[in-house]
Amino acid sequence: MALDTTAEIAPYEAPEKDLYEIGEMPPLGYVPKNMYAWAIRRERHGEPEQSFQQEVVPTWEIDSHEVLVLVMAAGVNYNGIWAGLGVPVSPFDGHKQPYHIAGSDAAGIVWKVGDKVKRWKVGDEVVIHCNQDDGDDEECNGGDPMFSPTQRIWGYETNDGSFAQFTRVQAQQLMPRPRHLTWEESACYTLTLATAYRMLFGHHPHELKPGQNVLVWGASGGLGSFAIQLINAAGATAIGVISDEDKREFVMSMGAKGVINRKDFNCWGQLPTVNTPEYNAWLKEARRFGKAIWDITGKGVSVDIVFEHPGEATFPVSALVCKKGGMVVICAGTSGFNCTFDVRYMWMHQKRLQGSHFAHLKQASAANKLMIERRIDPGMSEVFPWDEIPKAHTKMLRNEHKPGNMAVLVQAPRTGLRTFEDTLEASREH
Repeated sequence: MALDTTAEIAPYEAPEKDLYEIGEMPPLGYVPKNMYAWAIRRERHGEPEQSFQQEVVPTWEIDSHEVLVLVMAAGVNYNGIWAGLGVPVSPFDGHKQPYHIAGSDAAGIVWKVGDKVKRWKVGDEVVIHCNQDDGDDEECNGGDPMFSPTQRIWGYETNDGSFAQFTRVQAQQLMPRPRHLTWEESACYTLTLATAYRMLFGHHPHELKPGQNVLVWGASGGLGSFAIQLINAAGATAIGVISDEDKREFVMSMGAKGVINRKDFNCWGQLPTVNTPEYNAWLKEARRFGKAIWDITGKGVSVDIVFEHPGEATFPVSALVCKKGGMVVICAGTSGFNCTFDVRYMWMHQKRLQGSHFAHLKQASAANKLMIERRIDPGMSEVFPWDEIPKAHTKMLRNEHKPGNMAVLVQAPRTGLRTFEDTLEASREH
């Protein structure tokens, strides 16, 4: 299957200014003095519509290995909520900067390159993965960059994320944009897709294999919907878990073999003290949940991998229902961080409990190639205009967002644009 071809941006005229309005295009490669951004400040920590405020800030300076990208659209992820709340930690405790621009997903155009950057040039259309590192230790050179002591997440542990007209990234964060997608579709998937890819394929010897079974929590969300698509692409079987019956059809349409509504069971939250009556009641209910899995996979066929991210609410059940020698892989704790489980089932059944955090470039690039080749759909559900970036995060915080991935427009003047020429024309009408 041929990859997308790239086309040069045709010359166009635009005035040189110190600040451009949202949706207004500067001359190609011209960097204005200032830019608009949705900024978080420490004294505003709180819910998104309190913590996110629109400000005019200086446009980023870049060093020799960095790239400045004009952001056309960005993705909404839970780490933007965490950054605003200052929970589980304040981003200011890490980067020590006066303000924080969140956003760890973006699609846009390379606008300026550092003098050591060779792979990219001004005008290239790109998506951005969010892993950064200093590149000069043994993990970055022959190991796993995600284990580097300098590993950090752009837009959460750095203050130069995507909710601004320009963003500053390391050159190794860039990947080609799938040209068949709109800007907003391109912007919404990289964080969740690459995270799901590493969870399923990044932890030897428990890489997902054809014919295996995977239990996917939060199957209608961004992570879950990509997990299901990746499981299908690998020739394995996905069992999706939902908490709202309205999401069953969406999850089945993504390719799940079966769907379980966790509200039909009462075994959630921290594990009761082992061998108490409360524990016995929990165990009976958790085994009933396990039987619901068998109703899909076949009697006695437990799942090889549990795809975990709710954490506290679901972890005790995950550790129980995973098969002997299987793996529970977890990348977040959206329901809480105090995970509990009955360790007897872990050691006696030799299960693996594996933490997983985003992905390195090779994994993110492999996942992006699947998108370029149209083997995977971005699953975009909602698009918000620039002015509603805080509102989009509030919807996610309240769990009121639609299934799939959310995007926001930045410099793209409207939805549905696929080329820079279309975007330029729309910006003149804007």
